[in-house]
Amino acid sequence: MPKLYMLVGVPGSGKSTWIKDQVWALGLSVVSTDPWVEDYARSQGKTYSEVFEEYMPIAVRLMTNHALTAQANNNDIIWDQTSTTRASRAKKFRMLPEYSAIAVVFRTPEPEELARRLAGRPGKTIPSEVIARMIRDWEEPDLSEGFEEIWRV
Repeated sequence: MPKLYMLVGVPGSGKSTWIKDQVWALGLSVVSTDPWVEDYARSQGKTYSEVFEEYMPIAVRLMTNHALTAQANNNDIIWDQTSTTRASRAKKFRMLPEYSAIAVVFRTPEPEELARRLAGRPGKTIPSEVIARMIRDWEEPDLSEGFEEIWRV
């Protein structure tokens, strides 16, 4: 049974950085909108933030196609998105019902640390109200959603 590692955390909590440190994960399919948005921004000579709104619907389709290709090839997947609500996680479960799912949960850093991390991503600005909404709407993952394990990073 293939595995789905669903990363759960607000922007700046360390999800993408964590992936880079996981030697065991080399060769797994990493599913995210970020590479698509970043590549498009580079091709346009713009920043991530400048193309985000216009390109995100396309990036979501590309990300979904990447997930479906990984599924067709029976590949293990690391899904690198915020996934901070039960509803957002349920969409991924519906797309990949045959996967054994593991939630990899990233704590929200203290406000000063979160601000520092977010400021350290030039050209990738997330409005403070969006971050505040994600923190406010956070729903802790639990096994009843369909996870077989929950890892806390």
